[in-house]
Amino acid sequence: MKILAVDDEDSIRELLSIQLQKNGYEVLTAADGQAALVKARAADLIILDVMMPKVDGFAVCRQLKSDTLTMAIPIIMLTAKAEEIDKVLGLELGADDYLVKPFSLRELMARIKAVMRRTKQNNVPPQQILHVGELQLDIASYQAIIKGQPLPLTPKEFELLKLLLTNPDKAFSRDELLTHIWGYEYYGDTRTVDVHIRHLRAKLTVAPELADAIETVRSVGYRFSSR
Repeated sequence: MKILAVDDEDSIRELLSIQLQKNGYEVLTAADGQAALVKARAADLIILDVMMPKVDGFAVCRQLKSDTLTMAIPIIMLTAKAEEIDKVLGLELGADDYLVKPFSLRELMARIKAVMRRTKQNNVPPQQILHVGELQLDIASYQAIIKGQPLPLTPKEFELLKLLLTNPDKAFSRDELLTHIWGYEYYGDTRTVDVHIRHLRAKLTVAPELADAIETVRSVGYRFSSR
């Protein structure tokens, strides 16, 4: 498994390389966002610093998650910023996890394993396509088609919609959705779920019956109604 470690500090890149190799991973490195974009397609997972010259980590994450060739590559963001808005922004851009510097190497290794475990759980046979009304989800390629037109979903929006559609009429609490889509690390940080649901509904308004079918269950969370 190849991990791309992206950080503008030589000492951080060296530390990550040593620790990752010690745990059996093959390591690629990049010192800035531009180099990260060039090397990203060769990686199975990306550890991405936010504050970098040329192109910052948020911009790199946004570009990778909007490219069909790299959108499924898990990203763990590293930053010295601890403000909640930065964490929420990273997650909304499609990052799979978020660590604030200084971080524990043991915790980083645990996060890598958790992210890869979730990624494997989301893998499905390449022929699996889900049809709901005028919506078609190609699970293998992370592509959504509605009324014959592409529906631009981020990977997290796609996973959230897939979970709701494959469990019709089941009410998921916000914490359950965080666990399924983002992992155990985000217990209590439910605002990102509400943001993603709002974005999903907005994008589905081209087929109002689908947007309306994502229902808010008072004091619980959300469900997709089949009625």
